[in-house]
Amino acid sequence: MAEAEFLIVRLGSLGDIVHTFPAVAALRESFPSVAIAWMTDPRWRDLVAAAGLASDIWDIETRSLASVRGALGKIRRGHISTAIDYQGLWKSATLPFLARVPRRIGFASSAVREAGVPLLYTDRVDVRATHVVDKNGELSLAAGAVNPVSRFTLAIPDEASANVANLLRKEGIQKYVVLSPGGGWISKCWPPERFGELARRLFSEAGIRSVVNYGPGEERLAKTIVDRAGSGAAVSYSGSFGELMAILRSADCVVAGDTGPLHLADGLGARVVAIFGPTDPQRNGPYLARRATGRAIVLRAENVVSTYKREDAPHPSLLQISVDDVFRAINVVKATS
Repeated sequence: MAEAEFLIVRLGSLGDIVHTFPAVAALRESFPSVAIAWMTDPRWRDLVAAAGLASDIWDIETRSLASVRGALGKIRRGHISTAIDYQGLWKSATLPFLARVPRRIGFASSAVREAGVPLLYTDRVDVRATHVVDKNGELSLAAGAVNPVSRFTLAIPDEASANVANLLRKEGIQKYVVLSPGGGWISKCWPPERFGELARRLFSEAGIRSVVNYGPGEERLAKTIVDRAGSGAAVSYSGSFGELMAILRSADCVVAGDTGPLHLADGLGARVVAIFGPTDPQRNGPYLARRATGRAIVLRAENVVSTYKREDAPHPSLLQISVDDVFRAINVVKATS
């Protein structure tokens, strides 16, 4: 394949972008001198920049006609010869199609959620892998990468690390566990009351405090956990993306469901305890931890039928995972990694 500029289309979200990094790292490894432009939502610009894989990062707000027009103009002026759509939605596939990129690589019909999207690709890849990271890697292979996936590193700004260090010092926290209770879909989320009880036990039985990470709109969720944990056991925290990376990387362990902070923690090399319910950890679970024995434990009830249907209550399978289960898993992952 002749060297030419690549366009990566992966607009969001946090976990999905992290799951795309290994595939793009394989492209970068195979084509070290080729420019790679990455198109994403502005809220994830810092995340894409942290991986250092893209030569250029192009913002787009797909609900803004002016932003879409601007993005199309950038693609046309960028001399892009190959676009890879790792997202597989109409909004992502349409961009390189309308910009008339000569080669457009994407998933075949069996791997997309929205019917008809592959019609916009010139190259439709019938992926065979189970995990989404490996599926993305098959697109990179189709684009000419030597390997499907490769290693990547995430750079944490010095200022963010300093801010987190100051916060921990102010709170008198040395050893801590990050609890990340959110997840977008309530049906993927372990109940906040159990997170609170977990924080109480970590403090009373192990002397470890908890930092409850929360995002926009999750303030009440974090407060519920801190209140249930009791005095001194937990603090809530919401900061910049760089600060989130710093606080995850320095934690003794990160406890989360199938959500962005879990996959970000995995990408940073943190110890993780993943609580899974309706979604399949073989498809969406911690990926990089597979190469580091003992760095991650995935908890899931037996015989769960996987579903990606969004519900407004925790999936029944999540209720089968007790506070004892998670407490023991934290001790194991801390002891073996």
